[in-house]
Order: sequence, then C-alpha cells, then structure tokens
Amino acid sequence: MNEPESSDTESRLPDTAATPAPETASAAPAPEAQPATPDLAGQLAAAKKEAADNYDRYVRAVADLDNFRRRTVREKEELRQFAASKVLEDLMPVLDALSLGLTAAKAPNAELPSLVGGIEMVAGQLKASLANHGLKEINPLGQPFDPNLHDALSQQPSAEIPEGSVLTVVRVGYSLNGRLLRPASVVVSTGAAPAEAQS
Repeated sequence: MNEPESSDTESRLPDTAATPAPETASAAPAPEAQPATPDLAGQLAAAKKEAADNYDRYVRAVADLDNFRRRTVREKEELRQFAASKVLEDLMPVLDALSLGLTAAKAPNAELPSLVGGIEMVAGQLKASLANHGLKEINPLGQPFDPNLHDALSQQPSAEIPEGSVLTVVRVGYSLNGRLLRPASVVVSTGAAPAEAQS
C-alpha cells in the first residue's frame, strides 16, 4: 500500500525537468548597441554640407547687397553731379553769343538798335535752349487769374482788361515738364472803375 502513496505524491509534485526555469535579466545576454547605420551617417554628412553651402550663399548674398548699395550711392552721386551737363552744353552757344554782344557793345561805334537786336536774339536763343529741356514760360497777360500758376501782388481797375484777368505781369513764371517752378507775379484787374458819383 506504500507504493500508491508515493505515486500520488510524485504526481502532485511539479515536473521541474519538463518546465524550464525562468531566465533572469542578469543571466540573459544584453543586446549589443548597434552602430549608426551608413544611411544615417550619410544623411548627417549631406545635411552638414547643405548647411555649409547655404551659409556660403548667405555670405555671398550679403556681400552682393553691400556692393549694390555702394554702387547705387556712387551712381546717384554721379548723376547728381552731371545731371545738368546736357543743359549746360546747350547753353554754351548762348554764352558765346553774350560774349560777342558784350564785345560789340564795347566798340566805339556801337549802335543801340543793333545792340538791342542782338540781346533779343540771345534771349530767344536762351529760351529755346531751355524749352528743349521742358522749361515753359508762364506769361499770362490778359488771361484769367489762376491761383495755381499766378501770384497776385495787387489789384487795379482797368477799362480794357475784364475783371479777374491779369492786367500786368511783373515777373514771368516758369514750369518744368508740367511742374511749377515759380508762379508768375501779376497785377489783377478789377474791371472798369465805377463812375464817380455826381455832386
């Protein structure tokens, strides 16, 4: 009867041989740290190269912008200095004519009518030269008064010039390509004087 008891006990005991013992963390080999793959290293190198190229382009762009600014300032200064060169070239014949007129006026046998004619010719030449560059004379004698172009110095009655029109031009005005440089100084008519009250 002892044999059945031992067999029951054996059947209740766990079968250690059949069940493997659980592996502990210390006993298991640690996974080896794998080095960076060649793909990641290549991407890093490419990113560094791209960053260096971008920085180089940035430095070049800043240098180009600085050079552009300096060149613009220099060209603007040259334009300011020599902008009037064409006008002055056109005025040189007028200066020559004035010089000839002065020489003729100093001559002992100078005649006043010929001198006046010469001065009128030089004045016409000067006006033509300046008109070629957009200068327009404002001489509004007899025209309606325009406060945008005329500067009224005073008012006077006139039987010939209607009220509100320019009676006298004291100083002509000028505009350059449609832009007013100087208004014409004028005297404006107030129309015919009222009849004096009869006594």
